[in-house]
Amino acid sequence: MENKKMTIKKEKKKSTDNKKVLNIAFNILSIFCIAVFCFALTPKTFQNDTFYTIKMGQDIRNYGIDGIDHESFHNLPYEYPHWLYDVAISLIYDFLGGFTGLYISTVILSIILGIVLYFTLKKITKNSLISFVIALGQMFLMKDYIAARAQLVTFILFVLTVLFIEKFLESGKKRYAFGLILIPILIANIHSAVFPFYFVLYLPYIGEYVVRLILDAHISHKIYKTYLNMMVKTTNAKLKKVNKELVPKYQAKLVKYNKTLEEIDKKFEIYCAKQIERRKRPYKLKIEKIDRVKWLILIMVICLFTGLLTPIGDMPYTYTLKIMQGNTTASISEHLPLTLIENKSILICLATILALLIFTDTKIRLRDLFFVGGLTYLALTSRRQVSMLVLFGGLVFARIITELITKHDKKGTGEVMTFMTTTIGEILTILFVFSISYYVYAPIVGSQYISESSYPVEACKWIKENLDYKNIRMFNDYNYGSYMLYQDIPVFIDSRCDLYTPEFNGEKGEDGKYDGQDIFSDYMNVSSISSYYETKFEEYNITHVITKANSKLNMLLSKDYNYKELYSDDYFKIYERESGNE
Repeated sequence: MENKKMTIKKEKKKSTDNKKVLNIAFNILSIFCIAVFCFALTPKTFQNDTFYTIKMGQDIRNYGIDGIDHESFHNLPYEYPHWLYDVAISLIYDFLGGFTGLYISTVILSIILGIVLYFTLKKITKNSLISFVIALGQMFLMKDYIAARAQLVTFILFVLTVLFIEKFLESGKKRYAFGLILIPILIANIHSAVFPFYFVLYLPYIGEYVVRLILDAHISHKIYKTYLNMMVKTTNAKLKKVNKELVPKYQAKLVKYNKTLEEIDKKFEIYCAKQIERRKRPYKLKIEKIDRVKWLILIMVICLFTGLLTPIGDMPYTYTLKIMQGNTTASISEHLPLTLIENKSILICLATILALLIFTDTKIRLRDLFFVGGLTYLALTSRRQVSMLVLFGGLVFARIITELITKHDKKGTGEVMTFMTTTIGEILTILFVFSISYYVYAPIVGSQYISESSYPVEACKWIKENLDYKNIRMFNDYNYGSYMLYQDIPVFIDSRCDLYTPEFNGEKGEDGKYDGQDIFSDYMNVSSISSYYETKFEEYNITHVITKANSKLNMLLSKDYNYKELYSDDYFKIYERESGNE
């Protein structure tokens, strides 16, 4: 008998050891493949925000966070909303290889995001294979958001937030609570604009907990029972005071109330028993109650104050509100509402989730429903929130798929994982990932760090060689102003949209309006020819204009005798405004 027990024990240990070895081998394979794929997804050509980020970091290192913008010629106040990221990027650029160093750092951050997603999915699904596949899919959908911008770091921090929340609710370990407090401090300094979104990640968990508390409170039952007890008490009191002929009437009422109390108690017991059974086998919606959510609420309250741990004042709390009050959200593409028909990948993903919930017996947790519903709403109101829908909607999708597969084929993924960790399986998996990586990477392999068709590379060289560029006042386009200031040329506007709106460069008056300069609106009106350019150029004392060769403004300036063409290439033209130099 003892030998049999020992044999069973050894077999269990061997099985456990084999699972550990399989898990480690699959993790190594997954991390390698994810790293290759993320490398392929990272674009080589930099976006306009990267150029001003370099310059802002250099300015902070030279002048400190002095609340002044040193790059436009408007002498505006500026609070450096992602100062820590700006400094880090400028250090990489200045001391670790210039644009090559920035490209490598972006690749590294992209890989970190992919790996963090994989392990977060593993925590949620408990299934390595599904986590691997979904992580690759999520990174592919995120390819348009992978750039040398502060948002890439905050993507990682947001995914870690969900991972730490899940681990804290499961284990209650303090180190996860510490991590949850540290993350918003980093966000407030790296990318203060998204600081409020950190707390959005708590809401589904808290919302589910509150809903469960309300359901478990049985408020209607308690109110009705309280009412009946009050009537019993009132009737007893009246019995002592009424005439004898009315006693039978009140006694009958008393019997009725007591009988009703007994009946509702019995019905309530039956209802509770049925409710327990329903929760064991819910139809579609699972509502869980996790007691540690109470501590999660406390952590969130503590984190509300972490936005003060930054040298940029109240920016983490006020930035989003000011942006929403301004007019930039109606003009900048990433702030515009999402049209699903124009983003077929998101439309397909949402339709797939709905199909799984409608046509299968798959169930969804209430907090996951909150996640998908809330993030879908945010994505529909602003395109930039599509990235959040992909990141966290993917976590929900992975949980649904895992439940569906394991319910109908419990050994399926295990057998596939075992095969993938064999020599042949590893070769085939790596070849497959390399194939799709090559397909993604091939169009960008020959790309330059700076697109000469998008940014005035040659034009800026000419300006610095032929003009007193530090003392001119040049009107330029929003989309390439960042490159010009990166080249030390003072700009009219650049992609720091907040800087050029009255909500950020002015003070709020008693009437609730801001008294600052609305340079952004003036730029939009001139560039779209909705207002006469000469009027605004006179107001801002513009001396020169740089514009794209195919722009509406160029069509007018080329025929205006008050503007002299100084420079021209395939993409850009530079004019001198004669009246501006008198």
